[in-house]
Amino acid sequence: MPRAFDGLRVIDATHVLAGPFAAYQLAVLGADVIKIDRPDDPDQVRLQGPDRALNASAMGTAYLAQGGGKRSLALDLKTEDGRAALLALLRDADVFVQNFRPGALEALGLGYDEVAAINPRLVYCSVSAFGHTGPRREETGYDNVFQAISGLMAATGTPESGPLRSGAPVVDYSTGYMTAFAISAALFQRERTGVGQHVDLAMFDATLMLMATHVTAYSRTGRAPRPEGNRFAVAGLGTYDCAEGQLMLGAANLRQQKRLWEALGRPEMVKTDNNARFDDHDREAALLSEILATRTATEWEDFLRDHRVPAGRVRGLDEALADPQLGSRGVLHRMPPPEGHAQGFTVPVAPFLMSGGNPSVVRPPPRLGEHTEEVLREAGFSDERIAAMLASGAAVRP
Repeated sequence: MPRAFDGLRVIDATHVLAGPFAAYQLAVLGADVIKIDRPDDPDQVRLQGPDRALNASAMGTAYLAQGGGKRSLALDLKTEDGRAALLALLRDADVFVQNFRPGALEALGLGYDEVAAINPRLVYCSVSAFGHTGPRREETGYDNVFQAISGLMAATGTPESGPLRSGAPVVDYSTGYMTAFAISAALFQRERTGVGQHVDLAMFDATLMLMATHVTAYSRTGRAPRPEGNRFAVAGLGTYDCAEGQLMLGAANLRQQKRLWEALGRPEMVKTDNNARFDDHDREAALLSEILATRTATEWEDFLRDHRVPAGRVRGLDEALADPQLGSRGVLHRMPPPEGHAQGFTVPVAPFLMSGGNPSVVRPPPRLGEHTEEVLREAGFSDERIAAMLASGAAVRP
């Protein structure tokens, strides 16, 4: 069955994680995504990851994670031919997503106004650190910087450790999803109006969206969140040491905490309102620590599951990926080895299934410039002009 974005043409002039991940999400839903790389300075994530052999061939794992389903065009936008090629592609494209510093593409004659003049149906999406308006519009930043300046780090960690960044690049990937959603909304609106638009998305703003509950609570109380580690306001939520391993309890609401205490044989601890839970936190936590230390985390996980109390043993990534649940969902896809390498790899695809046209990856991450000639021909360039571009360095192929 056709996927949601089959027939959609997306030009992806992004780099690092957030922008490429947004384009990747469009690709797994069927879009023809053409990734633009600068020949002499390709996307830096091609060179990043723990596998040095892959990094050396510009196929680092940080790139492989969101490079699938795309075609690669290596194009120097600082050359006249490079700009002409991009404009030729944009003339018939549906989406252009880029994360250059605000003003950079405008200086090359590739800003929204110039491009919309030749393709008014185009959805032109700009992803930047702080957006195209405001006093910080020209600054740049990365995931860890946004975690620091947004207050996210200040709310992560323990009182002893102080602020800590998340163990995963949550800002990058959440920004990618927000970008894909914004593009989808603009495409939906285009179906009604027949006209594209400029989408201006800021990573700083996206980070604050991750902290919506904190922002609202602060606006009401004036109290900024502090690093609490694995401690929550109620004892039924939190991490506890067991006879072996650790268990994260998830008895969040009153019904769940009632089932928890009754399952543990302590019905007298059941509360009828959350304020009582707040006030009795320390006593509840001490009792839970004592009880949960009597069995392994695995035993408690099974026991509490049987009593419909959310709980999970703290696991490493290796164990999480071995969970049989994943095999039934299609979230993971096995890819063949990159050219010149012996071992394949696994990538997450999407966290949802659709009754019509499931997300899927139909082509492996491309080598730098792998589809340069193919894409330029599609844009109407003659073999002679392509050869001249390759000779001048305006474009490259593997």
